[in-house]
Amino acid sequence: MEKIHPLLSVDQLSTGYSKKTVLEGVSLHVKEGERIAVVGRNGAGKSTLLLTLLGVVKAWGGHILYLGKESTHASPGERVRSGMALVPQGGRVFANLMVRENLELGAYVTKDFKAIDSSMELVYQTFPILRTRATQEAGTMSGGERQMLAIGRAMMSQPKLLMLDEPSLGLAPLVVKELMEKIHGLSTALETTILIVEDSDRGAECPGGL
Repeated sequence: MEKIHPLLSVDQLSTGYSKKTVLEGVSLHVKEGERIAVVGRNGAGKSTLLLTLLGVVKAWGGHILYLGKESTHASPGERVRSGMALVPQGGRVFANLMVRENLELGAYVTKDFKAIDSSMELVYQTFPILRTRATQEAGTMSGGERQMLAIGRAMMSQPKLLMLDEPSLGLAPLVVKELMEKIHGLSTALETTILIVEDSDRGAECPGGL
């Protein structure tokens, strides 16, 4: 019988910046379709974990297996093309570009124009405000709207693994609740696995929405 691998398997991962160790001996396993929350204090290395999984920060030791393949030293581009996507902390968007242009950039690895149109429509259905603001500069939107746009942009590539870095940061509790429900709906529609990190001071409420 063929062995079924987790979508993502991390074993004894270590990394850091310059000579400072930030992560040491981190192991986790994420099965396809799961929604996993990693909760920790500010400065614990949660963002560094996601950046290392994406290949932006180089691993010093340990192993990262993605889709059953060794990916520890794969480039960020290779990981994105294989289905990883990251929503960075703070709802970062291209402020001088229109909302639609931001979304289109999220689909740059996709060559199927019908799939791009389908993803765009799904994002608009999930976040109707983005449809009404399609020609508005992203930098003029509220914090919650920019977070929706950042998530929508990541979903445009129809990722197999979506990683979110503290999506509740700076948002009101009601906005966070709505956002988590939207993420749940998108991940279900696109069969996307979710890995989310949150600060322990506010993260207790967030995974419940997933």
